[in-house]
Amino acid sequence: MGEFAGRTLLITGGTGTFGNAVLRRFLPTDIAEIRIFSRDEKKQDDMRRAYGDSKLKFYIGDVRSADGLRDAMEGVDFVFHAAALKQVPSCEFFPLEALRTNALGTENILSQAIAAGVRRVIVLSTDKAVYPVNAMGISKAMMEKLAVAKSRVAGTRTVIAITRYGNVMASRGSVVPLFLTQALAARPLTVTDPSMTRFMMSIDDAVDLVVYAFEHGRPGDTFVRKSPAATIGTLAQAVNRVLGSECPVEVIGTRHGEKRSETLLTREELAVAEDCGLYFRVPCDARDLNYNLYFSEGSAQVTQANDYNSDNTRRLELDELASLLLTLECVQQAKRGERFEV
Repeated sequence: MGEFAGRTLLITGGTGTFGNAVLRRFLPTDIAEIRIFSRDEKKQDDMRRAYGDSKLKFYIGDVRSADGLRDAMEGVDFVFHAAALKQVPSCEFFPLEALRTNALGTENILSQAIAAGVRRVIVLSTDKAVYPVNAMGISKAMMEKLAVAKSRVAGTRTVIAITRYGNVMASRGSVVPLFLTQALAARPLTVTDPSMTRFMMSIDDAVDLVVYAFEHGRPGDTFVRKSPAATIGTLAQAVNRVLGSECPVEVIGTRHGEKRSETLLTREELAVAEDCGLYFRVPCDARDLNYNLYFSEGSAQVTQANDYNSDNTRRLELDELASLLLTLECVQQAKRGERFEV
């Protein structure tokens, strides 16, 4: 964390699950200031009272408006861009809103960061941006393209890198809190499709990925954490197991815009990705370095490569998934009969 010593960090969408996780990790360090940028004054006030830390500053604004961002960027060294519309069904019904926040809002963030001389920007993306079939994924895919294009303009003056990850367990909008609420009320656990698979990672894993990208990213790089997956049916069973409940599973059908599985890397990206141990790094201009390798169907490396998806990654078994759930604070609170928040 040495690079953050005495520096100022701005987190857009900072009142969400990711922002709170960053605060818990960064506030005890010698970082000089953390700025929370969001449009939710109630959540900001809650955070102000909860943390009570003079390093924490709050800025009301919307990423759709460049004016509010301009003031928030003044004197900032680093930016974690987490602001987004994330609910797939909501974005399906209001696709233009997804475009305005996720794509055009990111354009505003990056333009203002470059103008303000910010040193590094990490943009948070999602597996839904890969082979997108819904409005949320399409808007996030455009966000990634905008980030890569801006990285070519900014170069090393403002290093822009991307992180892409799957389901963050117990984050706002994830299915785990819903299952907990239903199980505690002795109601059926509503499952869209029991065979649907999703990558599983904790919020600490998500923060680790962003920090890794911050430390190792070059302009336009995309970073992915190697993650296991599980079926939604197994996840429902695991919630029953950790709570000692026996709630039946009710299959309600796939929601608008949902995919059966998710992908973190396309086959073309995987063919040129650098294996960094726990992470993959995909350079933005690998195709410029070796055009034939990237696109040629005749290349053995490309044709033998598969994509990296939630069906072909390591599958978590029931016991393993239950153990992972027990590490989540909301699950621990639910087991104690306490009110839980995410």
